Amino acid sequence: MSSVASSLAHSTRRLEGKVAIITGGASGIGASTVQLFCENGAKVVIADIQDELGQAISDKLGENVCFIHCDVSNEEDISNLVDTTIAKHGKLDIMYNNAGIADRPFGSILDTTKSDLDRLLSVNLVGSFLGAKHAARVMVPQQKGCILFTASACASIAGLSTHCYAVSKYGILGLTKNLAAELGQYSIRVNCVSPYAVRTGMMEMAGNPAEAEVMMSQMGNLKGKILKAEDVARAALYLASDEASYISGLNLLVDGGFSVVNPTLIRALGLIQ
Repeated sequence: MSSVASSLAHSTRRLEGKVAIITGGASGIGASTVQLFCENGAKVVIADIQDELGQAISDKLGENVCFIHCDVSNEEDISNLVDTTIAKHGKLDIMYNNAGIADRPFGSILDTTKSDLDRLLSVNLVGSFLGAKHAARVMVPQQKGCILFTASACASIAGLSTHCYAVSKYGILGLTKNLAAELGQYSIRVNCVSPYAVRTGMMEMAGNPAEAEVMMSQMGNLKGKILKAEDVARAALYLASDEASYISGLNLLVDGGFSVVNPTLIRALGLIQ
């Protein structure tokens, strides 16, 4: 390989030399992001409660990827995750708080239990809060870092999810903005990615995930395209990379324009079907 080609290949590895933690990294959006970050030169720590899946990905991707069992709702687990990463790699550049769960596809507040709400908040919101807290603990002395979250398009437009799920994701959106305000003085960027419906393990609740994926795509605004976990991973890669070095406090919607388009009038005029 020529020096020019070698330099070009190196420059395309957008996370070269960076250390990243990805929670919920054993499946879905997290697993896609682990692979993409690794391909782009990062040393990646997978954090998840799905031990077999997480270890299998680590074994497949090689020495730059490792797996640590972590329940994000448990602060001791989160603290250990960050401390182990620092002991192994000496720094933490990217903390991607992606772990999340859903309760059910849809439902009324009238048949929602407090235990439903507590369960989603403990993983989706509290887990993200704790991940950010302990990432900041080591990033502030470094005077640099990137904290990412997976929020949801349901935090930008109503009616896409249950109330419990929406509450947990709205909380992440608020946390993103508040942390960006606090941590900017330490050159720490804080952003979130908000996908439209994407086929992951959570879509299994819909009964037939393949049919649900097609249905949600048909309901979407951007036709001829089905949102995949890889698309969300690419958005996270951009925000984690130096290409986004002056971007903080952003909610990056990966929804094909769904949340900003009201098709009612143009449909009534017959301009779309």
